[in-house]
Amino acid sequence: MRTPLSVVIGAGGTGGHIYPGLALAEALRRADPDAVISFIGTERGLETTLIPAAGYRLHTVDMIPFDPALGAKRFLLPAALLRSGAQARAVLRRQQAQVVVGMGGYPSAPAIVGAKMAGLPSVIHESNAVPGRANQFAARLTEHLTVAFDGSRAHLSGGERARTVGMPIAASLAALDRPALRAEARRAFGIPEGARVVLFNGGSLGAARLTAAAVGLAARWRGRSDVHLLIKTGPAALAETRRKLVDTGAGAVARGEARQQPADAASGPVAQAVPYLDRMDLAYAVADLVVCRAGSATIAELATTGVPAVLVPYPHAPGDHQTHNARVLSDAGAAHLVPDAETTADRLAELIDPLLADPARLAVMGRAADPGNHGRAADLLAETVIRLAGQPTTTREFTS
Repeated sequence: MRTPLSVVIGAGGTGGHIYPGLALAEALRRADPDAVISFIGTERGLETTLIPAAGYRLHTVDMIPFDPALGAKRFLLPAALLRSGAQARAVLRRQQAQVVVGMGGYPSAPAIVGAKMAGLPSVIHESNAVPGRANQFAARLTEHLTVAFDGSRAHLSGGERARTVGMPIAASLAALDRPALRAEARRAFGIPEGARVVLFNGGSLGAARLTAAAVGLAARWRGRSDVHLLIKTGPAALAETRRKLVDTGAGAVARGEARQQPADAASGPVAQAVPYLDRMDLAYAVADLVVCRAGSATIAELATTGVPAVLVPYPHAPGDHQTHNARVLSDAGAAHLVPDAETTADRLAELIDPLLADPARLAVMGRAADPGNHGRAADLLAETVIRLAGQPTTTREFTS
C-alpha cells in the first residue's frame, strides 16, 4: 500500500505568504487527494485564522521576526531559530513529513531549519523580486530553490540553480474569466448600473494611506453616479471608514456585519467599505481599476487576471521590495506607480479620472502584463514537492 504524501508548509505573518501556501496545498490535493498537508507558523500572524479556516492544521512554534528594528532583541535570533527549529523538527516527525516547503517570511524559517535537523528534503519559494531576510537565510539550508520572478535569483545564495515557477495563486483566479463573471460580481456588490468601479485593496490588514485617500476621493466624487469605490479597509479601520463615508455624504449606513460577504457590504451613492474580500474573483471581475499595494501575490494576481492598476508600494518593506515588485507591471505599461507619500485624493483623482473616461486605454493596460507562469505556479511547485517526496509525477524534472 502506498504511503500517503505528507507535506508540511511553513507560511505565516501576512496574506502575502499564507495565500500562496494555501494555493500550493490546493494544488497538492488536486495531484493527490489523499495527501496529508499541514502548516507551521506562529501565534502572531494571520495564519492563526486563515489556515484553519481553509481546513488545514496549523502547528505553531516560537519564533521572532528577522527585523533590525528589534534592537537588542535581534541578538536572540540565533537562539530563537534553534528553539523553533527543534519545535518544527518534532512537528515533522509527528506528521511523518516527507518534504518541507518554506514560503518565506519569518514564520517559515523554523520549518526549513527543522527539515535540516531531521534530514528531510526541503524547498523554498521566494515570492518577491527582492528576497526577504528569512529566505536569504533559508536558501543556505536547501538545494531546492524556486522563485516567482527571475530577478530574485541574483539575491539568493545559490540562486543560479533556482527554478522560476511564478507565484502560486488560487485556482479561482488562475482561471478567472472577468467578462463572464462581471454581471454576478456587480450584483454581489450592489454596484449601480453604469458605474465604473475602482477597487482599493490595501492588503490583508488594509492600508491607512490608501483608505484615507479613498475616503477623500469619495468625498470629492460624492453625488456622481458614473463611478463607485469599493474600499477594503481591514477589520480595524472598518467602523471609522464607514462613519467618515456617511459624514461626507459619500456612503450609506452599513447593511450587514463585520465579516464580509459581498451582498452584505456597506453601500452608498459613491463608496462602500468592507473589512475583507473573501471572493477575490468577484472583486477583480467587478473592478475596472485597482488601487493597491504591491505585494508579490497582488502583482501576480493582477498580471494573471488582466486588471489595470495604480500601485502604491509600502514604503517600509524590507529592501524596498514592493517598489521592485511594482516595476514588473509599471515597466510593462500595465500599471501606474505612485509613491506612498504622494498618494492623496487629489493626486489619485488627477490620475484616475482620465483612465476611467478612456475604457480603451484601460483595456490596453490590462493586456500589457505578461501573465507568465503565475496561473500554473501552484501546480509547478507541487510537482517539485512531489518529485522530492519520491512520489510519481508525469512531468519531467526541471533543470537549473
